[in-house]
Amino acid sequence: MTSSERIWTAALVVIGDEILSGRTHDRNIAQVASWLQVQGIRLVEVRVVADVEAHIVEAVQALRVRVDYLFTTGGIGPTHDDITVDAVAAALGVPVVIHPEARAMLERYYNGRGQALSEARVRMARVPDGAALIPNRMSGAPGIRIENLFLMAGVPHITAGMLEALTGTLEGGAPLQSETIGCWVAESEVADLLRNAEEAHAGEPGGIQIGSYPFFREGRVGANFVVRSTSAATLARAAEHLAEALTAAGHRVTRGEI
Repeated sequence: MTSSERIWTAALVVIGDEILSGRTHDRNIAQVASWLQVQGIRLVEVRVVADVEAHIVEAVQALRVRVDYLFTTGGIGPTHDDITVDAVAAALGVPVVIHPEARAMLERYYNGRGQALSEARVRMARVPDGAALIPNRMSGAPGIRIENLFLMAGVPHITAGMLEALTGTLEGGAPLQSETIGCWVAESEVADLLRNAEEAHAGEPGGIQIGSYPFFREGRVGANFVVRSTSAATLARAAEHLAEALTAAGHRVTRGEI
């Protein structure tokens, strides 16, 4: 199996009491998933955990051995409840140290704004021993990379900047491509048809997945069927197969989302 045929996987740990309480609505899951897809990496699991070190340690230890890459968002800021660095260090069994390059970055950032590098701000230079940095042009405080772990900020636009800095640096396979077929039909009526279409192309290059996403609109039920593959040719054949099968069953299809 070549590197492009292999399925590279990732998981994400979203950290923060504010997410679990509903005070903050997470936007990082979608942007991390979309970014990973472009890199040819499939997000296979997401966990949301509280600002509790033991919970973060448990999630990191469980997930990092099951996937190629593990990302975290949140908990790397300057306040006392930003404990992601401590938790990841504990999960890896290494001490927390001040990264000299991170400290220098922060000093330049705050000095350039006429501000001092306070003790709280120095906390953002703390890393698990042996870590490298992920550049952050937005706020000066870098993300952290160690082994297959990537620790990023919780603020979405800062996360986006860190992902941009990582673009093209991770090994992945072929990006997952998709085509949507919309149909005014209850998914329960065509469940066998969907399964047969997926099974018919399962052994082809790039594999195939067909997801069903029902909706209720204008007083009617319908569904959008999303066909996915890493092979454009397999995707085209499977999508055509599904569209023809739905049409033959007496259903009007739309090539695209309804």
